[in-house]
Amino acid sequence: MSVGDAVAIMRGGILQILILSAPVLLVAMVVGLIISIFQATTSIQEQTLTFVPKIAAIMLVLLLLGGWMFGTLGTYTRGLFSMIPSMAK
Repeated sequence: MSVGDAVAIMRGGILQILILSAPVLLVAMVVGLIISIFQATTSIQEQTLTFVPKIAAIMLVLLLLGGWMFGTLGTYTRGLFSMIPSMAK
């Protein structure tokens, strides 16, 4: 296995991390922004008001996109396992 192969594997892994985490992070960011605007306009400074909707939104995204996420991760893992024999040469 050459340095180029190792770099390609690392690049693919980082890309998979970004692709799989992006929907969850974006939803959490949007919900947090909406809640902070709501808190600023109403002067409500309740701490649980920020966490409960974010957790609910994240769970909903994981429920909706969990199958796609596991499928994508499984495809990437199978690709890595199929590369193992060529690395042993």
